[in-house]
Amino acid sequence: MQASNGSHQATGSYSLTTAAYNEESIIEQTICSIAAQTLRPRKWIIVSDGSTDRTDEIVRTYAEKYDFIELYRISEEHPRDFTAQVNAINRGFSLLRNLESDFTGNLDADITVDPDYFRSLLDKFAQEPTLGMAGGAIYERMDGEFRPRPGNSTSSVAHAVQLFRRDCLELLGGYKQFSWGGTDSHACVRLRMLGWRVESIPELKAYHHRPTGGGFGAMRYRFRGGVMDHYFGTHPLFELFRIFRRMGSKPYVVGGLVRLAGFIWGYGSGAKREVSPEYIRFLREEQMKKLWAFIKSPSLSGRNGIGSIGEDSDLLV
Repeated sequence: MQASNGSHQATGSYSLTTAAYNEESIIEQTICSIAAQTLRPRKWIIVSDGSTDRTDEIVRTYAEKYDFIELYRISEEHPRDFTAQVNAINRGFSLLRNLESDFTGNLDADITVDPDYFRSLLDKFAQEPTLGMAGGAIYERMDGEFRPRPGNSTSSVAHAVQLFRRDCLELLGGYKQFSWGGTDSHACVRLRMLGWRVESIPELKAYHHRPTGGGFGAMRYRFRGGVMDHYFGTHPLFELFRIFRRMGSKPYVVGGLVRLAGFIWGYGSGAKREVSPEYIRFLREEQMKKLWAFIKSPSLSGRNGIGSIGEDSDLLV
């Protein structure tokens, strides 16, 4: 167990898992970021999902240096679809099941954080016993500098940095798979249904080094987001309001229309939704409360996150 680098008393312990597929260009930065933490994880399982580049070699090199890092490789063939990353992360969660740790989380392979990130995050959990999941705000490179990602919200935690109270992750049984993605959004909503709070901490920065949606193509990514919103039962009024509000900025006009097309296509497809009626009722009640709160007081929209409830936080217009 690595000792803390600071004098501040730790407020708990945590473990992490990361799904990595051909991440040789960024995985070393991510590893160095976690190695530099003033409170390191008890264990970090990096799941190489059939990588064919130098990902495994890089991880092994650091695993020899730091005993909290462990490489696990998935070698069996499987489709490269929306469920592949979920399967890899759940495999990592299962390997951490018997480890004594107060918190367990997912960290994407293209994320770096400041040295006090996890210590500060655990302090937040210690201060708020009803907080079931938390994480930092996503920052992405824009015009040569890292800026908050459009759509960041305190009421939804991005998949890339979701840290769970151990009991909450066990309640969820890990991440659930969905045909159109959105497993992170589902986890947020399910925890709120169970009475737990979910919060993103704006002052904790998580630096995302790959453009959002880059792996799918910009327009395909937005279409997928609209289809996903339908499959999760997003209220049509909420969807329209969210899309058209963002279309006020020129770069998002085409993307907004594509997302709307995906939402409409979802309705026309006639395919069965993959969430329960209880989930949809709860989600829509949340969404309409957010919508009315925004209409009554638009100045609150940024803080309350009109763009995030019921939305995969990695699928922004």
